[in-house]
Amino acid sequence: MWGGRFGGGPSALMREINASIGFDKRFWREDIAASKAHVAMLGAQGIVSAEDAATIAGGLDTVAAEYEANGVPEDIALEDIHMHVEARLAELIGPVAGRLHTARSRNDQVATDFRLWVRAAIDEVDSSLAAFQRVLVARAEEHEETVMPGFTHLQAAQPVTLGHHLLAYFEMLRRDRLRFRDARARLNENPLGSAALAGTSFPLDREATSAALGFDRPTANSLDAVSDRDFALDYLMAATSCALHLSRLAEELIIWASQPFGFVRLPDAFSTGSSIMPQKRNPDAAELVRGHAGRIAGAMTALVITMKGLPLAYSKDMQDDKPPVFEAHDLLMLSLQALAGMVETTDFRTDRMRAAAEAGFSTATDLADWLVRVAGVPFREAHHITGRAVKLAEDRGVGLAEIELHALQAIDPRIDESVYQVLTVDASVRSRTSYGGTSPERVREQIERAKGQI
Repeated sequence: MWGGRFGGGPSALMREINASIGFDKRFWREDIAASKAHVAMLGAQGIVSAEDAATIAGGLDTVAAEYEANGVPEDIALEDIHMHVEARLAELIGPVAGRLHTARSRNDQVATDFRLWVRAAIDEVDSSLAAFQRVLVARAEEHEETVMPGFTHLQAAQPVTLGHHLLAYFEMLRRDRLRFRDARARLNENPLGSAALAGTSFPLDREATSAALGFDRPTANSLDAVSDRDFALDYLMAATSCALHLSRLAEELIIWASQPFGFVRLPDAFSTGSSIMPQKRNPDAAELVRGHAGRIAGAMTALVITMKGLPLAYSKDMQDDKPPVFEAHDLLMLSLQALAGMVETTDFRTDRMRAAAEAGFSTATDLADWLVRVAGVPFREAHHITGRAVKLAEDRGVGLAEIELHALQAIDPRIDESVYQVLTVDASVRSRTSYGGTSPERVREQIERAKGQI
């Protein structure tokens, strides 16, 4: 390929460190698609003959069929997927294969292939995110009135509904989808035709290759086009954010499945046992999703550091841009599918959730709000009064609703019988009717709105 400049070949070690076929074979489909678009344009522009263009296109179809059937062979002497395709094309159609590389470089070729692959990866992630959202909405609809404790600092705070809790993750995934869509919109420009870094003297039609490959437009600057990996970083940053959300839900399932909580019973299909303790039921799938978030964040960091300080235009460091993206994508897809499967089939122990909500003085804020709303007490004073009531209940080992009226009036005489209407967990969740709140009425609205957003 480039031996005319050199008197001797590379050492075995140089061949090994220089080769990328072990991982970039993954976008052979994108490489062949871009090559077909390129040669069709060369033929239409008269840069190569129509006959040669047709021969090359037919040969590329044959290569694609071979790879589809048998996989991509790996020869480190050919370095990468681009040269594997071109070498096999030459074996099939002869010297005319050499015309395919007219007016392009591996620099714009790999930038194009990689954008096409990342674009398809984003579409794949978006589909899985939508599927997961549908699972969350379906389970939320089942539990729009199911009471559970809401937590801050992992301490029981106020009662909420399980449906409301699940829809919080719907919102996280909605933002993740927006991030991926934004990344897709930014990447959808065509580097092909930028050549090595300076463009080319051939009369290319870059609009034609852009249309053929589904890009919105050609890239505007050839130096930027071959050296830009923002699209890969955008993907990894969106993937990291998504993985963090998945990790939070996985952590909650792990905690909820533990015996002290007992809020859920995880399905057999997503649990494992112990090699020594027969009673164990381990939430390994959730733990692996939690662990994968660290690896995905690590992949993002790896590419950030690789790209830091690289001068224009292409440098060989950028060969290492693909493994982090491939790894992150595989882990993210696996995490999405596993966690969606867990949520879809998990048995929510609603009795345990209700008992925990009732046991943690979670209606204390409702008492304070009642003092403000009914008795006209300033909130800070109401907070102090409620704190005394909580201490009394704690000392007696009872809930707030179980304290006698005379005992509450001994704390503050403005309290009357109607206070008991707000001290149950059901009354508490029903009262949270502000937009976005946890009342079943609002949760039903959120569910309908969510269905329209998937």
